[in-house]
Amino acid sequence: MYKKVPSITVLGTKIDAVQIPDIIQCMEDWIVKSNHRNYIVAANADTIVTAKFNVPVQKAVNESSLAIPDGFPLVFMGRLHGYPLKNRAYGPDLMLEFLKVSEEKRYSHFFYGATEETLNRLKKNMIALFPRINITGSYAPPFRPLTPEEDNGVVKMINSASPDVLWVGIGCPKQELWMHGHRERLDIPVMAGVGAAFDFLAGVKPQAPYWMQNNGFEWLFRLITEPKRLWRRYLINNFLFIYYVGIESILRIFALRRIKPVSKI
Repeated sequence: MYKKVPSITVLGTKIDAVQIPDIIQCMEDWIVKSNHRNYIVAANADTIVTAKFNVPVQKAVNESSLAIPDGFPLVFMGRLHGYPLKNRAYGPDLMLEFLKVSEEKRYSHFFYGATEETLNRLKKNMIALFPRINITGSYAPPFRPLTPEEDNGVVKMINSASPDVLWVGIGCPKQELWMHGHRERLDIPVMAGVGAAFDFLAGVKPQAPYWMQNNGFEWLFRLITEPKRLWRRYLINNFLFIYYVGIESILRIFALRRIKPVSKI
């Protein structure tokens, strides 16, 4: 079993204080030891706020094998708790780094999410970057709930492909709920929810410049490029994150002040 990683709790939701090398080490350990039914959540401020008001989402994140700090606000929270996190564990970067490791060690992959066109471009781009990559399958689910029969068929397809890693890119909170709900039915070592990574790596959506990614301004770039879809996430949920974390911190300070030291006899 992989070594236990430190974690913090933000508004009732766990976040593991890990960086990409730590995550890759855990993933490899699960694969080598055939430790199945693990799943990774890439969490950000939107995830935390969504989980605060949605019990199933919070349960899905809290019961994940790893809930990694995909957003800078969670990196800062980790630092405030004393963990020396240098960077966020960004989903697209995790995917690229692990695919690079996989080319040498021959780990296999399955892509679940996006559209057929995006998946085809994603596979083409990844094969160009990593010529020896082992992709055992892919599936673009329809933009509606699957029927039980369809869902059973997808489970059988993935299990038959027998990937070491199932990459899930259907967005938050759908991918967290999907991984949590399917973890007992999929006989594979690792599932990793990576959100928009498929679109970015396939080249169908632009990524923020590295200076914006590395300085906490990717949200602004994504808001400008997709305002209709992302305005609520960045203009409302990010504000709510700051508000509720602030309230929680103030209440904690008052609670500590009410604890009186025991007088010496």
